[in-house]
Amino acid sequence: MQLASLLVVFAFSAGHPSMADSAALGLDVKQITFGPKHHFFGYIGQSKTIPWNASGRYILALRTDYHDRMPTADDAAEICLIDTTDNNKVLAIEETRAWNFQQGTMFYWNPASLDTQFFFNDRDPETNHIYTVLYDVATRDRICEYRFPDSPVGNGGVAPDGRFFTAINYGRLARERPVTGYPEAYDWSKHEKAPANDGLFLVDTESRTKRLLVSFEEMANRARPRYPAIDKVRLYINHTLWNRRSDTIYFFLRGRLGRKKIAVNVPCTINVDGSRFTTHDIFIGGHPEWGENYQIIGRHRDHQAIYDVNQKRIVRRLGTSEAFPKPEGDIALSPDGTWFVNGSAYQDGRLVYDFLRLVDDIHLRSPALSRGNFLHGELRIDPAPRWNRESNAILVPSWTDGGTRQLFVIRIHESGEEAGLEL
Repeated sequence: MQLASLLVVFAFSAGHPSMADSAALGLDVKQITFGPKHHFFGYIGQSKTIPWNASGRYILALRTDYHDRMPTADDAAEICLIDTTDNNKVLAIEETRAWNFQQGTMFYWNPASLDTQFFFNDRDPETNHIYTVLYDVATRDRICEYRFPDSPVGNGGVAPDGRFFTAINYGRLARERPVTGYPEAYDWSKHEKAPANDGLFLVDTESRTKRLLVSFEEMANRARPRYPAIDKVRLYINHTLWNRRSDTIYFFLRGRLGRKKIAVNVPCTINVDGSRFTTHDIFIGGHPEWGENYQIIGRHRDHQAIYDVNQKRIVRRLGTSEAFPKPEGDIALSPDGTWFVNGSAYQDGRLVYDFLRLVDDIHLRSPALSRGNFLHGELRIDPAPRWNRESNAILVPSWTDGGTRQLFVIRIHESGEEAGLEL
């Protein structure tokens, strides 16, 4: 039996508010896609990633016939719109050959046209070159393709103001970190550990031009004093995150000895103009998220912490160990900055979401959703919370009793509001 909707009754205060205050809030969990095909969105790559368009009518998703192996170069996933005004009807409108089960295809609604246009990554089937597409829902057409034959990069995160997107070599990522790469994608720098012609790129969405913001060679030179093993590993980039002001990018420079041992793991920041490239000594773990201004949220030691990238120090702790027992989880700050959510993946197969209202520390915990048997490796189901534009609901993935990956919406509601209770 598949879960249709479940009203959560677990709500308690993690701080000073009265129990009555927290009891006035609850969570409604509703499954919005169903088998036999699999539906998913993706988990990280940029801050303020919102699956809903401006009106809230459409939710972006990928759909596939399988989910028990990584895609090949020839495997296309359907790009779909979930119509929330028509009983969550799923409409297939395009397809992509640049995707994986963890990050999806790096969907992002275009800030210049939030109701009808979105970005995604694709692959040229003849060359295996990765490129980024700007698609228009109204015309059902690709209105722009950002192709760069010399260094075919794909979108790694769109700036909230829409002027730029970061771009990375997904072929290199497929070799060094398969879970977030695109298998068999072209990798022009594959023979070098720290190439001078590869690294973090910046693409101007209007002029359609690209420039190398910082190279792997430059990153290696900066990080070498602290990481003497850096010359033994092939470097790659994970998680290029834009801050909400669209002027600073936070990312991880990494390198592995074998598949598992991370020998280099450097948090970095750089300004959009290429200035102030900085390596950071304090590591903020999990899947970090930008807070306001120049503050990064993530795990530090055994708690959820806020790190100021300009001051290069932890400025405060967020919540309590009771509110966030697994601070290493996937996290997201609501668009209006009022709610913070941590999605925790447990080895017994549970996905649990902890919500904290920042103004008064009211805490809500969801019931457990399921990861099924996909707990490890490239196919695992991670929590991946993504907020809506009203800052009162998140889109999340889950395994269902029918054996498929599907999408659920967890909505915050007042106690007087209607919430479904159907199983």
